[in-house]
This record gives sequence, C-alpha cells and structure tokens, in this order.
Amino acid sequence: MRRDTDSQIYYGWKIVAAIFVLLTFTSGLSFYNHAIYLNALAAQPAFTVGIASTSVSIFFLTGGVTGLFVARWVEDYDPRISITAGAVMSFVSLSLIAYVETTLQLFLVYGLFGAGFSASSLIPATTLVTRWFKKRRAMALSIASTGLSLGGVILTPLSILMVDSLGFKIAAPLIGVIYLLGVIPVSWIFLRTSPESLGLLPDGEKAEPYSQDNHSIGIDSKSDGLSFREALTGRFFWALSLAYIFLMAAQVGGIAHQYGLVREQLSEAETAIAVAILPVFSIIGRLIGGWIVEQISIRKFAIVMMFLQAFSLSLLSMGYTVATLCIGLAIFGASVGNLLMLQPLLIAEAYGVKDYAKIFSISNLMSSCGTAMGPAVLGVIYAASSNFYQLPYAAAAMSGAIGLSLFIFGGKIIKQN
Repeated sequence: MRRDTDSQIYYGWKIVAAIFVLLTFTSGLSFYNHAIYLNALAAQPAFTVGIASTSVSIFFLTGGVTGLFVARWVEDYDPRISITAGAVMSFVSLSLIAYVETTLQLFLVYGLFGAGFSASSLIPATTLVTRWFKKRRAMALSIASTGLSLGGVILTPLSILMVDSLGFKIAAPLIGVIYLLGVIPVSWIFLRTSPESLGLLPDGEKAEPYSQDNHSIGIDSKSDGLSFREALTGRFFWALSLAYIFLMAAQVGGIAHQYGLVREQLSEAETAIAVAILPVFSIIGRLIGGWIVEQISIRKFAIVMMFLQAFSLSLLSMGYTVATLCIGLAIFGASVGNLLMLQPLLIAEAYGVKDYAKIFSISNLMSSCGTAMGPAVLGVIYAASSNFYQLPYAAAAMSGAIGLSLFIFGGKIIKQN
C-alpha cells in the first residue's frame, strides 16, 4: 500500500468538514437550544419549568433508544438516508413544538425530535469519521465534533433573537427549516459511506477499487478491532458507560438550565452574549484537546476533563457573581467540548472499528439515561429550592464527581489488536 499522492487533500478531511457543518446545525438547533425552548415553553400557562425540563429528558432518552436502530442501519446501509430521515423528523418536531397545548402533545413532539436528532447526528457522524481515520482519528474527531459547539455560538444567539423578535410560534418552524437546509444538502453532496468506496483505506492509503451495490458498504475499514461481545465482557466498557450516565446528567442538566442561570444575574441583552461563553470555550477546548490527546494518554486527559467539569459546576453553584458566572461557564465549556468528543474516541481507541457503531450505540443509550435525567432533576431541584439555581448546580457537580470516580475504577484502556 502507498500514500494517496493523486490529490493533495485526502477525501477523509472533506468528510470531516461536512460532518463539522452537519453537527453545527444539529447541535445548535437542538442540544444548545433546549434552554431557549424550555424557557419559552415554561412561559406558557400550560407548562411549568418541571414539565418543560421533563420533555427535554424525553428528547434524550428517545434519542438513546433510537440510536440502537440507527447503529444497525449505518452498519449495513448508506448513513445519508438515516441523516435525511432524522432531519425531516426534526423539522416536523420544531414546526409543531410551539403549537402544543397539552403535556402529552409536548412529550410526543419531543420524543419525535429526539429520534430525529439521533438519526441525523452523533452516531452516523462519529461512525463515518471512525471509518475514514485510524492514525489521526483523535484530531479528525476533534475537528468534526467542534461543530457541536459552533452551533451554540452561531445558532443559539440567532435563535434567541428570532424568538424575541418574531415570537415562539413563528420562530420555531423557521428554525426547523434551517435544520433541514443545514443538514441534508451537505450530507448528499460530500458524505461517502467508507474510504473503500473511493478506492482508499483509512488515512489515505491506496486500495483496489471495488464494486458497491445499493444496499451494502465496504467492510475493509471495519475489519480492525474487537467484537461487540468481546467489548461487553470487559470492565472498561461498563465503567466508561456508567461514568457517562453521571457525567452527561451533570453536563446536559447544566447546559439546559444555563439560560435561566444567566438570566438570574444579567439583562436580556447581556444574556444573549453570555450564553455564547460556554460554546466558545467548548470550541477552544476541543481543538486544543484534539492536539493534546495525540501527545498524552487519552485516559489521563479524560480524567482531567471530568475533574474540570465537576469543578466548574461547583463554581457556578457558589452564590455566583458575574465574574464567577463567566469563569465557571468558560471552564464548563472547555470540559463540555472535550467530554462529548472523548466518549466515541475512547470507544474507538479501546475497541476499534469492527463493531464500533453497535458498541457506541449501547454506551450512548446508557449515557442518554443520564442525559435524560439531568434537565428534569435540575428542574425539580430548582422548583424545590425557591426557584434559585445554587442547589441544582451543586447537585450537578456531585453527579460529575461520581462519574469521575466510576471512570477511574474502570482502569487502563486495553487497546484493540
């Protein structure tokens, strides 16, 4: 095998760029926008903060369950079909979300939204990057997943302005249209199922071209690694997955309520700026983290990020001033950016590509339980503590500390062969 010298740019980097754009829209209009949707829904007489928070939890839980089916699909069929279907479901959900009138309607719409997000976001995206890269997988994942944070920088402030100026009933369907336009075209123009489809191997090695039918993909890039059964028999998988239940409960709970947290201290105009602190530092942290992971042990780096998340949430809970609020959001953002990247990277590092989608989907389902609990639990604690956020964020910090302890218990990564 030899390096691809026919072109200056390995096509895998075009895959990374396309996924960067895709994740910018999927995360910016869902993951980071939940705080906006939650606040708008809670302002309506039919819904409380607790009900709105529970709907966000349903979003993530539904997404986790849907991920099991998405993983099976992307292993055997073109991931672009899953991404397109997910974008359409998300569009329909966002078009309906401002018009729900009952709790049941709200929960059903959020369930559909969660399924759409799962089908169009992390599982197909990280699976593709993992197939296209091996030696530079950490850097490729860090760049591609930076879109997760860029969406919060660009699209969340835009969404706030749209909701404030147009009203939620007009803004929400328009946000759905933006989701469609940001996801579907880039997927069909640039994404390809595997490097073998272009006569390549991961990282740009040359391979013999092969014939690909409409229903299957090349498997050469998926031949390395451990099987699904082998992964589930090891302690590391369970320690990692259980840790991420608590880590994601802390992280997503903190993100979902950051808008309300900031509004306790700042004006509406200042809030629109402050909510960008977290995603901005998420981008900075992730890009730096992608370089650091190639230099040091990924496990040690993960431990540092988990500690920083727990510390930042503690800082946000300590009777925050404007200074501690901004510092806490910055540190929290740096940890958010890297912990989102680290889960798929840790799995790829430990188990390879062979059954990556299945292994990640199970771990993602488990972490989705924490993701689902986080906004609801913090919402309940908020309501029980006279509508102040100190105690909810202290609980999030404790959850992050538990996650760190579980991950350390898992021991060293036993790399795939």
